[in-house]
Amino acid sequence: MATLPNPLPRLAADPSGRVLGLELPPGSLIDATDDGPWHEPLLWHAGRPASSGNWARLGSPGARAGLLPVLVDVGGTQGGPEEWELMPGEMSYPGDHDAEEVLAEFWGDEDADDELDGMLAPFGPQWPGLAAAPRLTADPDARAAEVADSLLEEGSWFKEPRLALVPARRSADIPAAIGWGGPLNHETDTARLCAVLRSWEDRFGIRVVALTFDQLVLSVAAPPTTAAEAEEVAAEHFAFCPDNIAQGHHDTLREYAEHDVLGRRIWSFWWD
Repeated sequence: MATLPNPLPRLAADPSGRVLGLELPPGSLIDATDDGPWHEPLLWHAGRPASSGNWARLGSPGARAGLLPVLVDVGGTQGGPEEWELMPGEMSYPGDHDAEEVLAEFWGDEDADDELDGMLAPFGPQWPGLAAAPRLTADPDARAAEVADSLLEEGSWFKEPRLALVPARRSADIPAAIGWGGPLNHETDTARLCAVLRSWEDRFGIRVVALTFDQLVLSVAAPPTTAAEAEEVAAEHFAFCPDNIAQGHHDTLREYAEHDVLGRRIWSFWWD
């Protein structure tokens, strides 16, 4: 995968991050993959739980240093990123893929399953195309900081959240940059899904806010505001992550659009 120069090795000699213009708490550089140590760190994450304001405090300075923020959960049953069997060597470059072609391919694959008859209404077997971009209603980075803080509130599904910094060109590239294999049963090259995230970044102002072993959480600065818009976006979600609907709480794409897409500032995806 084509990447920017990685600033993380400089933290080995200066864990405080001052050499990069940062003031970091104690943390860990992660280079563990499913095939042994990577040749350079894939991410840094703090050694203490994230708290409100961490994202805003470290995110902007980190971005200036070439490091983008994301929350990682180190307390799940699969442990933290060093135990996630990351696969950076298997990733291509998100910019080499076309988002609509990727989604159309997935839509065709899923539509071939007879058990999904009726689930895709109001759409049929033909890929319906990309949803139009709604009006941007919030600053994407400010929305990301807001959502990150909300995930840390009492009752959140996070077990042990840590703020992480990842060398990536844009937020949409973070999963591929670390070789994240959460969607492995759906797509082995996460960069193809990151091409879709790039398109959502452009159209809906998304940011990759959180990762667990198999879950991806996005902030949304421009969510759809009508039922028809939400259904078009829900079709993209289904192609991107069919388990959200096929194994979720809603029987149809239309129900999913109403409850999980319309006006929602957080989109969450889970792959079985």
